[in-house]
Amino acid sequence: MAHLLVFGPGYTASHIMNAAQEREFAVETIGRASIADEAQVAGAIGRATHILSSVPPDGDIDPVLARHGPAIARSGARWIGYLSSSGVYGDTGGAWVDEAAPVGSGRRTARAVADLAWRALHPQVRVFRLPGIYGPGRSPLDRVRSGQAHRVDLPGQVFSRVHVDDIVGGVMASIDRGPAGVFNLADDRPASQNAVIEAACGLLGVPPPPLLPLDRAGLSPAARAFYAENRRVANGRAKRLLGWTPRHPDYRAGLRALMG
Repeated sequence: MAHLLVFGPGYTASHIMNAAQEREFAVETIGRASIADEAQVAGAIGRATHILSSVPPDGDIDPVLARHGPAIARSGARWIGYLSSSGVYGDTGGAWVDEAAPVGSGRRTARAVADLAWRALHPQVRVFRLPGIYGPGRSPLDRVRSGQAHRVDLPGQVFSRVHVDDIVGGVMASIDRGPAGVFNLADDRPASQNAVIEAACGLLGVPPPPLLPLDRAGLSPAARAFYAENRRVANGRAKRLLGWTPRHPDYRAGLRALMG
């Protein structure tokens, strides 16, 4: 039986786990609290035919690589995956970026270091660079309903995003037939955050929040940093090499699906 070991069973990884279990994989998880348990993790690595890490860096250190990288590299796993971020590309001024672009110039330096370290760990590693993730219980619709949505007056600001189901589709396609390497998993239509919030408000039949300058929007430091970067993430490599096509090719389709 195929045996998937998941480090960090969070929102996205849990959806991947569900898909794997539907395919009759045995699934084992290692949460953050268990990463330091050398014996438990060593046994889990030894049982795994497939290994996935969704654990982000802790400060400057990837805790999975720091403690277990050599064991994973020596393992008999035939597929190893790492959920990274398209934030490793930094700001491109709204230009398209693909997997050949340099990484490490943005606000996520530690993530870029981890991304490159996973790539170098083992010939069978697949790195999935993900933009803004949304899905059930974690979407612009939920932010609008809770009163936490905002619109910021930054003309020309564009982001990519991806529905969690399409991440699952890309990862499972990689397990089925895809080569090792780096893959952007993003939808086909980058758009401004304002456009997405406006579409969510339209579906819910409520007026959009006011359009505010960045310094008056009441954003957290992390949210302000998000607006410091502007890029479009290209997904052609995943389409060509994984045979993957997003079920939700743009934010409108994704939001409609979440309305049920």
